[in-house]
Amino acid sequence: MKQYDVVIAGGAMAGATLAIALNALSKGQLKIAVVEAVAPKLDQHPGYDARSIAISLGSANILQDIGVWPPMAEVATPISHIHVSDQGHAGIVHVDADEEAVDALGYVIELADAGALLHKQLGELEQVELLCPAVITDIERSQETVSLTLDQADKITGKLLVTADGALSACCDMLGIGRSEYDFEQVAVIANITTAEAHQGRAFERFTPYGPVALLPMSEGRSSLVWCIRPEDQRKVMDWSDEQFLTELQKAFGWRLGQLVKTGARCAYPLLLRQARQLTSHRVAVVGNAAQTLHPIAGQGFNLGLRDVMTLAEEIANGLEAGEEPGSVKVLSRYRQRRTPDREATVTMTAGLVSLFANSSLPLVVGRNSGLMAMSLCNTLKAPLVRRAMGQVER
Repeated sequence: MKQYDVVIAGGAMAGATLAIALNALSKGQLKIAVVEAVAPKLDQHPGYDARSIAISLGSANILQDIGVWPPMAEVATPISHIHVSDQGHAGIVHVDADEEAVDALGYVIELADAGALLHKQLGELEQVELLCPAVITDIERSQETVSLTLDQADKITGKLLVTADGALSACCDMLGIGRSEYDFEQVAVIANITTAEAHQGRAFERFTPYGPVALLPMSEGRSSLVWCIRPEDQRKVMDWSDEQFLTELQKAFGWRLGQLVKTGARCAYPLLLRQARQLTSHRVAVVGNAAQTLHPIAGQGFNLGLRDVMTLAEEIANGLEAGEEPGSVKVLSRYRQRRTPDREATVTMTAGLVSLFANSSLPLVVGRNSGLMAMSLCNTLKAPLVRRAMGQVER
């Protein structure tokens, strides 16, 4: 039976980054296994339809600290300007990289590029073993270890199991770690869009009566679209021809990037807030989407998960120096205590924005537009929003 210090369930963005962070901060002292079900298709890039994530400036700095960011920066698109507006009303907020005295407010990177770079880096680490394709089918815990059965009947043990296996974490289910769910009663339509005018690094968040429309700058002049609609409209929107889809999207988004001239393949998924009821259990830590899955309204999901990852890696590394093993009560307690305030604040902010802007009540419309106009005139009012958008928060 192979023995490890840390076993990470899930080798996507959160799991792979955690393995690299643990190796870097422990200076190679930890033996780490990453159990991943699906091998990345390194030789098959999805091209025009590649899915993207937003990485805040704070997250880029975290990735820089563990040596991950330099190769990612070469394929990431900088966000130089953020434009926030409310359809049909006067309130507008601008956030500009030059005014904030930074090179970029954040970045957009295609998941296929990020995954390939992370897995390349994992393969170069002597103390990290990628078990792929493999699935954890059973978990047993003793006082000192956690024992895992894989789908090929192999068994491995570790001092700590980290569940980084996504929003519907199978490991959390096996461990009895429940999750709460809140249905926003919205569906996100995802696609890549080409616009007549160059985006020039500009990101847009536009609030409509049924949910936000966001366009994020991508490589090759494309923009990554997230369009939140009512569930009852999903079939209609997905059945539209490309021409009709672009026409209707133009009505919702406006003409700030000129005509919308091309769309890639569309996909849609329901929007729910999911939160694990515990961030830790005996010899178990929960990170990333397994810990919480957010509404995409402010692009906070991956960035909040990355702060989970880096905080856990720091506490494990600090524990090593103090003679504490990775799954000790002290290490897990410090991780839980550090993550709770940021987690609660970010969840509250994103859920609050959804409630505030997906409501056509006249007092709320007047109030939020007054707030947007006040923020556009007063940097003091805008500063907290800007700091969280840039990922410059305590963790």
